[in-house]
Amino acid sequence: MGHEPLSPNPWMMLPFGVLLGTIALAPLFAADWWSKHYPKVALTLGLITLGYYLIGLQAYTRVLHGGIEYVSFITLIGSLFVVSGGIHINVKGEATPAVNVLFLLIGAVVANLLGTTGASMLLIRPWIRMNKYRITAHHVVFFIFIVSNVGGCLTPIGDPPLFLGYLKGVPFWWVAQHCWPMWATGLGVLLATFYVVDRRNFRRAPQIIRQKETDQAHWRFDGLGNGFFLAVILGAVFIDRPMFLREALMLGAAAGSYFTTRKTIHEANHFDFHPIKEVAILFIGIFATMMPALDWLQENAGSLGSPTPGLFYWGSGVLSSVLDNAPTYLSFLSALMGATHDADIHHILATQAQALVAISVGAVFFGANTYIGNGPNFMVKSIAEQQKVNTPTFLGYVFKFSLPFMLPMLLIVWLIFFR
Repeated sequence: MGHEPLSPNPWMMLPFGVLLGTIALAPLFAADWWSKHYPKVALTLGLITLGYYLIGLQAYTRVLHGGIEYVSFITLIGSLFVVSGGIHINVKGEATPAVNVLFLLIGAVVANLLGTTGASMLLIRPWIRMNKYRITAHHVVFFIFIVSNVGGCLTPIGDPPLFLGYLKGVPFWWVAQHCWPMWATGLGVLLATFYVVDRRNFRRAPQIIRQKETDQAHWRFDGLGNGFFLAVILGAVFIDRPMFLREALMLGAAAGSYFTTRKTIHEANHFDFHPIKEVAILFIGIFATMMPALDWLQENAGSLGSPTPGLFYWGSGVLSSVLDNAPTYLSFLSALMGATHDADIHHILATQAQALVAISVGAVFFGANTYIGNGPNFMVKSIAEQQKVNTPTFLGYVFKFSLPFMLPMLLIVWLIFFR
């Protein structure tokens, strides 16, 4: 984990609970107030936790470690947001349920090459455009399920938890070799479910709209020079030393992309910095206030006894739904090492492979269950709202979509692979 286990007072998890509750409920009951005051709420709750750690626990190293994690997280997310905003995929028509399923499948594969953030930022705008005549909440949510989360389960580039595993010594192709059956199963279930839901929506659409959407498609790609900046960001992901060189390269690529992209491309993408600003502010509060929860989990890892892969799957998964899934993955990796009294990652890979697969799949898949489970989720929501698309509230997302559509898939994966 990079720091000594701490013993924070369990009451200090309260600011995190308050922040989660506010993110969930304030847009529902006080939307105007929340849109104006969410920075004050997130930063105030974050400062309470930081004050406790710096003054009460004098845990300066822990706070520094959390700050570095946040800077790395937001730099990657932000640079991919800027560069993908400079690529315009122009598409009209073809948004039949079958074509939508094919698009989501391609997005899931691309997520392993560009990361779930890169794939989400590149594809969400054309996804909205190709469904513009009947775009609704299920289009946005299933995009988050598949492209922003589950799709990226095959490479360390795909999702932040797997990248942290790579940095800890998990070989690059180990994830694909061990997680592809769960990836194929989860993806298959979600795509089949989406097809049923989308076909019902398509049939309810007026005839003229169905005719428009089955007209011959027209695809055009503008701003492909940004592929160079995208390659710089993805290459920088693998640089660990010296400190902040990785982040400097990413920010340089983002600046290069922003200033060399034609204004007409940004206008066509309705590009502005509001979505990344909202994510940056909310996740400052989340990263700060979740420290006591993560430290409590790490400290109590030894009390798990001899946990089964199923326990690791549900444990890392449920917490990845409400905590950021990357540090949750690291905490459960520490828990696995503590429970087995084995700190050698190569020995863990040889003797506890199924448990590590369970942690990996749990962290990646369950990150789709809420808007805050994984960084791209909130950004997709923000871009969709910016383009006047109906998106569910925090609680609406969980109760109308995660529970009826994600949970059955998660249960099937558990029954087949981890029970």
